[in-house]
Amino acid sequence: MNKLLAKIRNWNIIRKFVHLIVGMSTYPGIAIFNKLKIEGAEKLKTLPPKNVLFISNHQTYFMDVITLFHVFSAVKWGKVNKLGFPYYFLNPYTRVNYVAAEKTMKSSLMSRLFLLAGGLTVRRTWNENSKETRSGLDPSDTRKIERSLANNWIITFPQGTTTPYAPSRKGTALIIKHHKPIVIPVIINGFSKAFTKTGVALKKTGTQLTVTFKEPLQIDYDASAQEITEQLMDAIEQSKKFMPEVLLHK
Repeated sequence: MNKLLAKIRNWNIIRKFVHLIVGMSTYPGIAIFNKLKIEGAEKLKTLPPKNVLFISNHQTYFMDVITLFHVFSAVKWGKVNKLGFPYYFLNPYTRVNYVAAEKTMKSSLMSRLFLLAGGLTVRRTWNENSKETRSGLDPSDTRKIERSLANNWIITFPQGTTTPYAPSRKGTALIIKHHKPIVIPVIINGFSKAFTKTGVALKKTGTQLTVTFKEPLQIDYDASAQEITEQLMDAIEQSKKFMPEVLLHK
């Protein structure tokens, strides 16, 4: 038992160190060279420390998640809807995991490092660059996410791709049906303009970045996975009803 506790403490120290390095290096791009507007972060203060699922649209491989880490740690230090100076990374909020594609997280040294910040790798059951139907998550990956929910918050991107208005996979809905987490929709915007898709490098400065936390979803857990999936897509404003007319007629 003592060895287990020591291992957990050492792992948490590593995770905090990664949060510090990644957080401090990305802060200028988020809050100095670009402008970040946060709305609804006051909702985070009343959430329990586990079984909370954040669902979000997805614009970049890393900066979306990193910005949420900034917000979570800032709230832990009493800041609401603002970051201020990032001293919050001296003791960051680390009881949070994020879902990422296994292939993506093994693609570079940076991605492997960021994996230590709380990544849960999953194997896609579809190819992002093909027109295959998304059938969900691999069963072993689903169990991995379930274990994490029992102890932490999880950030997931139901679409599993940075392509806007792409259809969602049903794996997220199945996890919600089985484990009944508190589900918080998050809307992000501006990140695809400000940052490169696969890294943390700036692509443009002076961009308005927005992160909006919505009210927890009221979910009928007896509804079908398809019905819940449609509710999730509406909540993160990625369903057809939110699609610009120019894309609807393509």
